[in-house]
Amino acid sequence: MSSRYTVGIDIGTYEVKVVVALHTEEGPLPKIVGTGRSESKGLRHGYTINMNDVAKSVRTAVSQAEKSSGIQIKEAFISIGGVGLSSINSNGSSIVARADQKITEADLDAALAAAEESIPQSLIQNRKIIYSIPVAWRIDGKNVLGRVLGMKGVKLEVKVLFVSCLEHHLDDLVEAVEEAGVRVIDVVASPIAASFAILSKSQRIAGCVLANIGAETVSMVVFENQIPVSLEVFGIGGNDITNDIALGLKISLEEAESIKLGGITSTNYSRKRLEEIVSARLGDIFELIEVHLKKIGKSGLLPAGIIITGGSSSIGAIEDLARSYLKLPSRTASLNFGSIQGNNGNSKFQIKDSSWSVSYGLCIVGNMPEESTESMGLKKQGKDIFKKVLDIIKQFLP
Repeated sequence: MSSRYTVGIDIGTYEVKVVVALHTEEGPLPKIVGTGRSESKGLRHGYTINMNDVAKSVRTAVSQAEKSSGIQIKEAFISIGGVGLSSINSNGSSIVARADQKITEADLDAALAAAEESIPQSLIQNRKIIYSIPVAWRIDGKNVLGRVLGMKGVKLEVKVLFVSCLEHHLDDLVEAVEEAGVRVIDVVASPIAASFAILSKSQRIAGCVLANIGAETVSMVVFENQIPVSLEVFGIGGNDITNDIALGLKISLEEAESIKLGGITSTNYSRKRLEEIVSARLGDIFELIEVHLKKIGKSGLLPAGIIITGGSSSIGAIEDLARSYLKLPSRTASLNFGSIQGNNGNSKFQIKDSSWSVSYGLCIVGNMPEESTESMGLKKQGKDIFKKVLDIIKQFLP
């Protein structure tokens, strides 16, 4: 496959979505030339419970994307999400080694290693740290913005956001994709991938939270000064809203899903009752987000507010409810790529909703340069599979 193309595979609990994108000189964002989607099987709350079923789902979506794009897909960037994904903040420090007190790469390594070593073992047991993001540096007790390499001081301190996932889930996911005949180039946390497609630079600088309401999970990532400062996933999602509607209105799950998303149905029901049901469950979701924001000291302190994405983000009153619970500006994310012509000359398709943000975000990641991140002090964790992720995280850093 030409290096001018990238493929993103978003493996969600409800659907597998594949985007094939072409990178041109016309603009910074890649042009979509093909898509594929399939029902996701073999996953529960983001966990792989049947690897063969996951592989079949991926194979089906990839086949559709190949047909619409005219491109044979051999490798791709994939997302990882689910309740096994989380972040840990930790602090570390080191004494500058050189006699002239000039900070070197070795000093950065020592501070980052100290931060990782200070994480309680109970928090990372059976987990793999997939990448680390320095959130703040201090030299001799003073905050430093930007790069610290080459500056002078005696003591170097760092606050680090470690993003981790369950190790066996990561291994299972990669194996399932490669069983489907696609080599995994890199793995990116779903909330981080979506942020590239949805958030503007001004939103990341001012401070915001991106919340993705998926079928069985809600993920959130908090940005401040362009840097992701917290990431969390909750075991609740759009399916819970659908189930509540089905039980509350005594209708089928299929009708409940349609009504949830504003569809037309022949069933007579009370609009007031529907609003009560939906508001109650969305309230649970926003309460979880608010509790986490309070935990990290960001409650009511994110000027760019909350941006809501995912399959259930189109629920009518969702912006007003988020604004009420979080006391923040609120809006739903929207992606409109318009009508796109496939490379085979006869395939047209549209992507108009933000549920494609992860797969498209993966393609954006694939187009970013791989130059060294040494000046940012960003350190690779584990296998080479995460090299690209670490290279692109520098986009967040001041």
